[in-house]
Amino acid sequence: MKKLLSAAVVAAMALCGAAQAADVTVAAHSTGKNLDFLQKLFGEFEQQTGHKVTLVTMPPSSSEQFAQFRLWLAAGNSDVDVYQIDVVWAPQLADQFIDLKPAASDIADQFFPSIIASQTVDGRLVAMPMFTDAPALYYRKDLLEKYGKAVPKTWEELAATAQEVQDKERAAGRKDMWGFVFQANAYEGLTCDALEWIKSSGGGQIVEPDGTISVNNEKAAAALEQAKSWIGTISPPGVLSYQEEEARGVWQTGNAVFMRNWPYAYALGNGDDSAVKGKFDVAPLPVAAIGDKPSSTLGGWNLAVSKYSHEQEAAIALVKFLTSAEVQKRRAVENSLLPTLKALYDDPDIAAAQPFMPNWKPIFQDAVPRPSAATKMKYNEVSSRFWSAVHNTLSGSGSAAENLELLEVELTELKGSSW
Repeated sequence: MKKLLSAAVVAAMALCGAAQAADVTVAAHSTGKNLDFLQKLFGEFEQQTGHKVTLVTMPPSSSEQFAQFRLWLAAGNSDVDVYQIDVVWAPQLADQFIDLKPAASDIADQFFPSIIASQTVDGRLVAMPMFTDAPALYYRKDLLEKYGKAVPKTWEELAATAQEVQDKERAAGRKDMWGFVFQANAYEGLTCDALEWIKSSGGGQIVEPDGTISVNNEKAAAALEQAKSWIGTISPPGVLSYQEEEARGVWQTGNAVFMRNWPYAYALGNGDDSAVKGKFDVAPLPVAAIGDKPSSTLGGWNLAVSKYSHEQEAAIALVKFLTSAEVQKRRAVENSLLPTLKALYDDPDIAAAQPFMPNWKPIFQDAVPRPSAATKMKYNEVSSRFWSAVHNTLSGSGSAAENLELLEVELTELKGSSW
């Protein structure tokens, strides 16, 4: 592996022509094992290139990250060279990043075309895909077997099964058991969850690819009312403040039957310190009715180089190293994060270490994108207003129909003559 990693770095360095040692600063989020894994890789990169890499730790909330990144970039900040960015940020921050297409000309065709396309704005490759993401339904296979229950395929089945298993476990003394945990805090994660509920119920995807505002409809309202019914019954009242890590905390201590979360939680759930190690599996998210298509939100994280960076050559070399096949393989094996390179889904080592991963490929290939391409520079405001309307509904401040009607008015004003 060391030899392969060296080859990846040498190739990147040769492409960039970097000859002198540089100090490169990377801003990255702190979810799961991300920072520990990056620090290990930075040490290897430093040893092989002579460059020094400094990590700027960002909070887990993608909304907070975006707000800070936008401030730094708007100010022309040269302190950060490489940004770890969410898949939906490319259209909004494209002008602040360099075009990586020349650096990736020899490897771009190895990535999934749709993922490369998601990071391409006006013909410029804004960021290199690091790993992709699509959530799934985590379920306690031991508890479903114990009570003779099948993995739910619809949201109604999920609620019924969650309630029954939760009640029986509590009757047996597990007073802290809950049926279903997910992300319902007012942040970007709630946009992802709610988009899944609405899309899988035939309620559209907030703003359609042609720019049409579609969110104010009966099916979308019914999906949100259904989710509201979970709060305090199969989901703890505190779920209204949960992000990914809070949901994982309840799940990993053995206190939930079901969880909606991203692939990173799989490896952590099977860690030696996990109460659910070996007791769970994953399945596609439920739908409103049998025959409907599961609608996992497309996620993923990418690496972009700031146009204000004074160390662009070394930064490009680092980006190529962190997105290389060798590193993506390690990220998949060690952290259960989905590769963005097609060939790795046929890798026997990955399949052996993470048996679920080859089966996850169709989940993310069919994943639903958030409406960032349609709403362009206004996406962050669209998402913020959407998650606020959803959070109001879940917390009992207005009905779903009322909140979606108000949301449509707000989005129409925000859109103006065009997105």
